[in-house]
Amino acid sequence: MENKEAYNENTLHKHTGFLKKYEKYLGEFVYGGIDGCVTTFAVVAGSVGAGLDSAIIIILGFANLLADGFAMSVGAYLSNKTRKDNYNKHKQIEYWEVDNLPELEREEIRVIYKEQGFEGELLEEVVNVITSDKDRWVNVMMKEELVMFDEDKSPLVIGSVTYLSFIAIGIIPLLIYVIDYIYTINNDLFLLSSILTGIGFIIIGWLKAFVNQTPFWKGILETLLLGSIAAIVAYFIGDFLERIIIY
Repeated sequence: MENKEAYNENTLHKHTGFLKKYEKYLGEFVYGGIDGCVTTFAVVAGSVGAGLDSAIIIILGFANLLADGFAMSVGAYLSNKTRKDNYNKHKQIEYWEVDNLPELEREEIRVIYKEQGFEGELLEEVVNVITSDKDRWVNVMMKEELVMFDEDKSPLVIGSVTYLSFIAIGIIPLLIYVIDYIYTINNDLFLLSSILTGIGFIIIGWLKAFVNQTPFWKGILETLLLGSIAAIVAYFIGDFLERIIIY
C-alpha cells in the first residue's frame, strides 16, 4: 500500500522517469540552456542581418558563448551562495535567541501554532515537543517565523551546471558555421542554423515544461516564441545598422 501511495504521489508531481535522477539541478540546466541558445542565435541572426562573413559570425558567437556563459554562471553561483549565507546568518541569530531568550521564543512558537488552530492541552503539547529539541526548535522558527528554507544545492555545482548548459545548448546555432568553416557547405547556412536552433529550442522547451510541471506543448511553444522574437529583433537591428554604417 505504501509503495502504491508513493508511486501515485511521484506520478502526480512528475517525479518519475529517467530525469528524476537529475531533477535537483535540472532547473539550472534548463535556464542556462535557454539563455545560451537564445543569446547565441540572436548574435548569429544579427550578424547575418548585418551581412557579416561566416568567420566573423563564429568569432562573435563564441565570444558571446564563453563570456556571457561565464557571467551567467558566476551570477547563479553568487546568488545561491548569498541565499545560503543569509539563511545561515539568521539561523545563528535564532540559536542565540533560543539560548538567551527562551521564554520569548517559546511564546512565539505558541503564537505560531495557535494561529494554525491548535489550542488548550494539544497546543501546549506541541510547544513542549518542539522546544524540547534545540535544533528542531530553531528549524521551526526558520520556517514558520522567518519563512526561510535551507538550500541543499551546492552554489558551485549550480554555477557549473549553468555554464555547461549555456555552452552545450548555446553552441547549437554556431555548429553549422563551424562545419562550413572546415568543410564547405553549399546551402543556406542561416536556414540550417535556424533549423538546428529550433530543434534545440524544442528540447530545452520540453525540459522546461518538465521542471515547471506544465504541458509540454506550452513549454516548447514558449521557448520557440522567445527565440524567434530575439532572432527577428537581432536580424533587423543588424540589417539597420549595416545600412547606416556602410551606406
